[in-house]
Amino acid sequence: MTILNQVLLHTPAYSQMAGALTYLSDAPLPPGTLVRVPLGQRELLAVVWNNGPAQPSDAALDPARLRPIAAVLDALPPLNASWRALISFAASYYQRTAGEVALAALPPQLRDLSSVQLARKLKKLAKAAAAVSLDTPIDALPTPEGHTNNAVHPVVLSDEQTKVISQFHQNPGPFLLFGATGSGKTEVFMQCTAELLASSPDAQALVMVPEINLTPQLEDRFKARFGSRYGADAVVSMHSGMTPAQRLNNWLAAHSGAARIVLGTRMAVFASMPQLKLIIVDEEHDPSYKSGEGARYSARDLAIYRGRLEGAKVLLGSATPSLESWYHSRPAAEGGRYLRLAMPSRIGSGKLPLVRRVDMNHQPKSCVISPSLLAAIAQRITRGEQSMVFLNRRGYAPVLQCTDCDWKSECPHCSAYRVFHKIDRTLRCHHCGLTERVPRACPACGNPDIAPLGRGTERLEEHLAELLAETRRPDGQPVRIVRIDADTTRHKGALESQLAQVHTGDVDVLVGTQMIAKGHDFRRITLVAAVNPDNALFSSDFRASERLFSLLMQAAGRAGRDEAVANQSEMWLQTCHPTHPLYEALKKHDYPAFAASQLKERLQAAMPPFSFQALVRAEARTQDAAQGFLNLASQAAARQSDTAGLLAQLTLYPAVPMSIARIANVERAQMLVESPSRAALQRFLSAWQGVLHNTRTQPECKGVIRWAIDVDPLSI
Repeated sequence: MTILNQVLLHTPAYSQMAGALTYLSDAPLPPGTLVRVPLGQRELLAVVWNNGPAQPSDAALDPARLRPIAAVLDALPPLNASWRALISFAASYYQRTAGEVALAALPPQLRDLSSVQLARKLKKLAKAAAAVSLDTPIDALPTPEGHTNNAVHPVVLSDEQTKVISQFHQNPGPFLLFGATGSGKTEVFMQCTAELLASSPDAQALVMVPEINLTPQLEDRFKARFGSRYGADAVVSMHSGMTPAQRLNNWLAAHSGAARIVLGTRMAVFASMPQLKLIIVDEEHDPSYKSGEGARYSARDLAIYRGRLEGAKVLLGSATPSLESWYHSRPAAEGGRYLRLAMPSRIGSGKLPLVRRVDMNHQPKSCVISPSLLAAIAQRITRGEQSMVFLNRRGYAPVLQCTDCDWKSECPHCSAYRVFHKIDRTLRCHHCGLTERVPRACPACGNPDIAPLGRGTERLEEHLAELLAETRRPDGQPVRIVRIDADTTRHKGALESQLAQVHTGDVDVLVGTQMIAKGHDFRRITLVAAVNPDNALFSSDFRASERLFSLLMQAAGRAGRDEAVANQSEMWLQTCHPTHPLYEALKKHDYPAFAASQLKERLQAAMPPFSFQALVRAEARTQDAAQGFLNLASQAAARQSDTAGLLAQLTLYPAVPMSIARIANVERAQMLVESPSRAALQRFLSAWQGVLHNTRTQPECKGVIRWAIDVDPLSI
């Protein structure tokens, strides 16, 4: 009997093969089975989506022209129905192909292993899990009084922690844990996880963080808490910084059920976890949860959907929730869908840092670090305390400029400047990666006097070293300054090593980008300074204020986390607009007031979460071709019966260049589609897919390379 299998491969939405392909097999294969299939001259990993015997209605499919499945990875249990439903929903909502989403969620090394090799790996995982004694006392379960029975590290819960944990168990969720920085949100996460794992022998928990650099410390804490009970292999990580072998092993551990706790970045939302009962999204406001390439999904939003799909509880946590989550957690009587859990106080007697604003209009010209801030940092150093100086721009200077002819270090392939990195004397484009040695003279006029314009973290580090050259630590040693950004952490283990230096007190001043501003538990830092935060105040992006407030409040939260120094912690803001309402709210650590004002503005302007948006982006050889393709597709939508009827509920704006219009010699344009109805927007986008495909074949669109739809975009 001939079986026709509908198989998903990694085919993008803009390709001519978007959708499932048909392959033959001799026996039925369960949906969710992983296979390898031939495509052209290659053999690719694929997922069986559905199948059945050949029917008369399949007459159009000539079996002689269909190819058989090359190999079946039958050692692996099929991906279950819930996982497939998650993939189908993500592909439909974010306007991608199911194959593109499904295959991106699987470890690439699967395509290189035979079923026999997979069977050996699974047997090894099962043996490791069986070696863990189930008679070991349970760690970290709370007693009725709010104490835990972890004899090694006894934990006393605060009244606020005890209350929110009780609310978590008594309600179905989803939950938004709104807790101040240092209020003990991570302990709540671990308590909820501990009770879940104790209640069921097979239950699994997924804990998500926004960035790779936050996974090591969280993994250490979870392994310390749960390793002795369930084994070190029961806690695994998933993120793009892992080697292919590590990613495969951890995915297999989750898929087989051997891993009870999975920690990961946004890609982990698609982890195959057959017994998933709890999803935790830490720092849920972070933009990193939104993918910026491929299927542009929001891992936070998919976590909510997956929880509903699989009957798992979902707990979002943040000190500065996204306005969408804050709006959804309003009282149920007003239409709220989440239950808000509040922990406004820090653990113990610690207080949030005092916010000081320095008016840079009254400082000496070209002043980078104000005298008062410099004196405060020096005072901290002499007391043996640490300071953190935050500047969200890496490199030595964003631009290199000629003082004679005004030449600037533009990238020849992008509509952006190359950044000057002094440490290796290079000009680097942070978009296309072009790197060149710094010229000895101006390439345009030959003037040898070319100078850096602006400041990055590398230049700030150098400047602080000069200013603090005479300052001494309590032991008489010179000041130690460390910079943490994407440049200093490129090598494996570099980030962990630098963070260890900070935690042990070997660093006096920590300089860095937003990498250091969130999630880290620095116990010795008592002063945090934001050097130049004003850039985002007047951005054309309507989300810029929300991002700036979150970033500054998260950065402030790194100070005073130890009770012994909490009452003398400070957050310094160097600004030219000290009376701006955003800084007024920040000074009071009043997120609810800030959120209320922002939501009022959004409502008046009919912006999300009160409306729904999608961006259609096009890439082409010329800007005219990119914009022309989008405008033609917009005009065609008005002529198509299945899309024209929906246009009354939508607004299609004209195509415009993207903020960085050219990257790697590819021109980029975008078109915004907006609607007060999410359902209407989704119906239009689904119907518009065919229009976009047809428009691309028009002679006027010959230079178009690709197009993509970004649903719920975070930046416009």
